[in-house]
Amino acid sequence: MQAHAVTTPHAPGSQSALRLRNRQAVVHALLTGGPATQADLARTTGLSNATISNIVKSLSQDGLAVTEPTTSSGRRAMSVRLQGTRAVAAGIDVGRRHVRVVLTTIGYEIIAEDSHSLPIGHSADEGIEAAARLLERLVAEAGVPRTSVIGAGVGLPGPIDRRTGTVLDGAILPAWVGTSVPDAFGERLGLDVLVDNDANLGAMAEIAWGERKDAQDLIFVKVGTGIGAGLIIDGRLHYGALGTAGEIGHTTVDPQGPFCRCGNRGCLETLASTSTMLASLAPSSTSALSTADIVRNGLDGDSATLRVIDDAGFVLGRVIATLANFVNPQVVVLGGPLAALGDVLLEPVRRGLMRHAVPVVGETTQVVTSSLGDRAEALGAASVVLRHAGLSPSLRSLLDGKHN
Repeated sequence: MQAHAVTTPHAPGSQSALRLRNRQAVVHALLTGGPATQADLARTTGLSNATISNIVKSLSQDGLAVTEPTTSSGRRAMSVRLQGTRAVAAGIDVGRRHVRVVLTTIGYEIIAEDSHSLPIGHSADEGIEAAARLLERLVAEAGVPRTSVIGAGVGLPGPIDRRTGTVLDGAILPAWVGTSVPDAFGERLGLDVLVDNDANLGAMAEIAWGERKDAQDLIFVKVGTGIGAGLIIDGRLHYGALGTAGEIGHTTVDPQGPFCRCGNRGCLETLASTSTMLASLAPSSTSALSTADIVRNGLDGDSATLRVIDDAGFVLGRVIATLANFVNPQVVVLGGPLAALGDVLLEPVRRGLMRHAVPVVGETTQVVTSSLGDRAEALGAASVVLRHAGLSPSLRSLLDGKHN
């Protein structure tokens, strides 16, 4: 991704203006993509290796960046990341039963995180208030000034109208439908707020924080009470016309199947969501089960749990196969609370993919579980803030090479 230039007071053709534009390009690349090798920065910005080296040295001398040994393509390299807590991003993930908040530096370091339980069916006001209190506590515990928080990213399970940031029908949080998230959160937090679907943010987290930084074509599938997909195509999130691309949970799998909350029958969500799995296991259990029980019992080899996981995983793989035939991704990443099952979930999903995908797609598409656990969506929300932070007034001094 090419860096964006910032208007400067220097004469357009002067050497000082050129140096400033180059510095801005490198800082922007590190903000939007996170830590990178000097070779990666050269490719991203189009600057020479020598220019990159000089800029990195200058940023390091200013206390704005650090370098660390790493490996790239099997070779030793030097990784560069921004540092400091003068600018901090907040990532907020609101789910059916929880809210999670993370605070990260501009160098993609996590400095604080925690979660809080929410009642099923909670209202937007309840969720926003819980998130605000949690954010304030984490800021205080991290010891950073409240003014250092440059913005908040918010993830919600369900379709979001990208034009307005409004929660649409079909969301797992029915009491939130019609809420303009940027306005409601922004008013309570006093921050600029960016909102996105949780699966989209999971996909962003994988390329910003996870093990798939080099993936240009990736599908992140969030499996929970609902099922959604975030699509990275040619290195960019694909939203569609309104921002609702990836709502695979309402793909019809069985036209004569169970009624879905969307009004149709036999949607993927009615066959493979955690709610459906829990309902299937309820008759064989003497006590109420949770998603954590599915994971624990599945890993322990409980036969009933394994059968339910196998059925759900295979039908999930079938729908992923259809999506993979269209997108032809390098990798499919399974996220959500069931990711902890590892191969227990991956095996039936891979079988479903192989059975229903075009052979070459099935054979070449990796299917893995997320390494980010239940923090993926919140991290993705924080990364969205950082990607949009390059031109914010609070970071102008950093871009211009001025620091306190």
